[in-house]
This record gives sequence, structure tokens and C-alpha cells, in this order.
Amino acid sequence: MKILVINTGSSSVKYQLFNMQDESVLCFGRVEKIGEEKGLFVYGTKREEFNFEKRFPDHRAAFSEIEKYLTEENLSAVGHRVVHGGEFFSGSVLIDDRVIDAIRKNIPLAPLHNPSNLEGICVAMELFPDVPHVAVFDTAFHQSIPEEAFLYAIPYELYEKYKIRRYGFHGTSHEYVAEVVSEYMGIPLSKLNLITVHLGNGASITAIKNGRSFDTSMGMTPLEGLVMGTRSGDIDPAIPFFLMDHLKASASQVYEILNHQSGLKGICGKNDMREVLALREKGDKKADLAVRMYAYRVKKYIGAYMAVLEKVDAIVFTAGVGENSAYIRELCLLGLDSFGIRLDKEKNQKNLREISTKDSKVRVFVIPTNEELKIARETKKVVKGVLYEKKK
Repeated sequence: MKILVINTGSSSVKYQLFNMQDESVLCFGRVEKIGEEKGLFVYGTKREEFNFEKRFPDHRAAFSEIEKYLTEENLSAVGHRVVHGGEFFSGSVLIDDRVIDAIRKNIPLAPLHNPSNLEGICVAMELFPDVPHVAVFDTAFHQSIPEEAFLYAIPYELYEKYKIRRYGFHGTSHEYVAEVVSEYMGIPLSKLNLITVHLGNGASITAIKNGRSFDTSMGMTPLEGLVMGTRSGDIDPAIPFFLMDHLKASASQVYEILNHQSGLKGICGKNDMREVLALREKGDKKADLAVRMYAYRVKKYIGAYMAVLEKVDAIVFTAGVGENSAYIRELCLLGLDSFGIRLDKEKNQKNLREISTKDSKVRVFVIPTNEELKIARETKKVVKGVLYEKKK
């Protein structure tokens, strides 16, 4: 079974083709700067990788170019990353008119992502009409969160009318690393309580109870929660009104400040943690402050989620920063020995899979995330389920 995984952005398309027999990547690539005068096409396999510049006026042109390099492949299915499934979906689904309509209805909840996700689905279904297409939602894993955790303390009718609530994101990543840890520990996921820490330019942390998402830091949008590359994370809700008043700024201008000019970038001018750490090493005080704020927020959430879960079997670090920065991991766990969390500094420096001491009551892991593989697995599961139902 060969499954094409597609991640469509507003001006880009990323893709990977998997051979699901051994879950190997047959080819991968991306199209960037769609709609601009010069776009970039990248294609790669284990043996070669090349790129060229070309104008891609729209997503259709981008997908047509991708199709040229897949004509010899016998596709079995296409899996699509979709950012927001709202309350409609608690799992991955076969795409039909009903699903497309639901994704369209969720556009107000993800106006920057769902339109391009939807466009990618529609174009891909035209170009690959003879295979099933599956939607895998970033929000689906978090649909198990109980209402006391997903509701905001605002008038209830606002939830009923506008569906204002916590949805959470990075669900595909959180679920994937939880499954990997479950296999590594030799314990069924349904019997594990975990805290998964996805630290990249976007960052979130999830409390997983008996294998299911129980709470997560991102909210109705990805702005809530941890300090991120350019996002503020948690702030006093009155701050936007204060900024609108004192800066004479519009709501969209404040939105821009909080989403694209805040976080690490807002404190020290850089949003890439590697650059921030390099500045800190040179004695930059604002970079040092940004790092301390970043780690403090993670540590604060770990403490909160340990209280929520009552018993924690493991903490899992993943994504770019979580997988690669031993210093950030150490800073996030500093002083948590009394919670039963003991870090082995040598293992941590070596980026080993398990970085806690042998006597640590809570085990600590570093697990590289692989959202594309998780999407491929979900797609395979859905397609096989549909085929099984047809046989019945």
C-alpha cells in the first residue's frame, strides 16, 4: 500500500509518499511561494534530491507538478493534514461531501489554515480521483478533553452559538509520541498517564490520561499556552483592550502583535531557539530572559498537569526544540526532584531516548515526532476500515 501524505498551506504544499509495507519514505518534497513570481519545487528520494524555480500561480499548478513525479506510483490513498475539525471530528475520516462541508464550516475557527487545507483536498481529489482521500485533524485527539477543561468561564450561550472553547492543536504529534512511548515502555497506552511536551516554533503541552487527551495548553486558537517563537501564549485577557486603547490599534493589529511579534521574538528579537541560545551564550541579557520565560512556562504547566493527572508515568519531549536542546529540557525540569522527576544530565546531553535516572519515579523521554507517518498510519487505518465494512 502506497500512501501520499499532503500538508497544504496558504502558499505551500509539503508531501511525502510512504510504502506502508515497511513505512519507508519513497519520496518527499515541497512547493513553496505559490502565487509569487518565483516559486520553488523540491523533490527527493533516498538516492537523489533536486529543486528548481518556477512560477506556480495557484495550488492547482503546484499539485500538477507534484503529480508529474508520481505518475509511475500506484497510489492506494491520500492523507491530508487538516488543522481544525472543530467538534465535528474526534478521529480521522474518509473525505466526502459531508466532511468537506464540515471543514468549510470550521473556517471561522481557523481562517488562516482551513481554507488552504480545503483547497488542497479539492485539487488533490480532482488529480487523484480513483483513490480514497482521508482527513487527519490536528484537533481530533483533543476531543476527549472533559467539558470542565475545554470550556471557558464566559456566558455559556457564547459557546452554544459560536462554539468558543478549547480545541487544542498538535494533536497528531502528541498522539504519535505517546504511542511510541507506550511501545517502548511495553505498557498499553490505555494504562498510561503522560505529559507530552511539543516544543518547536509553535509549542504546546498535553496531559494524557489513560491514553487519551485530558487537557492541553493551546485553546480555541494556537495562541494560548506556552511561550512560543512569535506567539505570546497565556496573557491577561484585558491586555488586548489596553493595547487597542493606548496604541490606538485595531483588533487585527493587536492580533498581529500577539501572534507574530511576541514570544521569544518579542523579548529578544529572535524567534529561532538556536539563535536565541547563541545570543545568550554571548551574554545577551534579553536572550537569557527569553529562555528563562520559555522554560518557566513549560515548568509551570508540567506542575499543573501533574496535579490534574494525579499520577504521571512519563514526560515526553518532542519537536525541534524538545528533541535537540538539552539545556532547555534541563531548565524545564529544574527543581522538580520533589515531584519524582530526576534528570540524568549525561543522558540528557547525549540526547538519548530516555534521559531520566534509573530511580526517577517519573520517566523522561526524548521522542522525535513524525506527524507525516502518523497521518499515513491514520489513512491506512481508515481505508482498511472502509474496505472491511464494504466486505460485510
